[in-house]
Amino acid sequence: MHEEKKKATKQRFMFNIADGGFTELHSLWQNEERAATVTKKTFEIWHRRHDYWLLAGIIQHGYARWQDVQNDVRFAILNEPFKGEMSRGNFLEIKNKFLARRFKLLEQALVIEEQLRRAAYLNMTEDPAHPSMALNTRFSEVECLAESHQHLSKESMSGNKPANAVLHKVLKQLEELLSDMKADVTRLPATIARIPPVAVRLQMSERNILSRLASRGPETPPPQTPCTAQSG
Repeated sequence: MHEEKKKATKQRFMFNIADGGFTELHSLWQNEERAATVTKKTFEIWHRRHDYWLLAGIIQHGYARWQDVQNDVRFAILNEPFKGEMSRGNFLEIKNKFLARRFKLLEQALVIEEQLRRAAYLNMTEDPAHPSMALNTRFSEVECLAESHQHLSKESMSGNKPANAVLHKVLKQLEELLSDMKADVTRLPATIARIPPVAVRLQMSERNILSRLASRGPETPPPQTPCTAQSG
């Protein structure tokens, strides 16, 4: 019994939004979780766990019903990071603005996650012949060429003539690649303008995505209580 309790206590909180790195969400989570772990302020510092309960609160009470979410004891964890601000006159305004801004980021990440899922379902892949891919390839070539020959600079400065000759050839190659990249960049805006919008290519508008995310099917479990979420 003791071992089971110990195991339950150590259980890690799991929640993720697979946005493919297209938003700043995962960078924020990483920094926030590091701060929460180091200071041992798991509930006082906003991080991934709070985002989970914010979404759960919105599912329960609806969009922008910040006060209802905050007053619901099941989502009491959301009030913890703001306890130090309670003496300020515009306390509620600060709190509500933060929640709105944070939800906007979560919503953006959720939309991208759904778009990526849809793209995978439609088996969509990048066209290797597309100009943007050519630019990416050239950038990789520049990076590889510069890194693999960085030692030549030091050798050339120390009077190594063969190294100096090779360095000049490498610099010439880099110059040509950069010139090609400059031409690619010049053509890119017009090329991108001709690409159909993401919603068209995925056959799914952002409104449809949000409707799907907001729909509560019978299989959706009711939100847990904060004390349940806090184990781990």
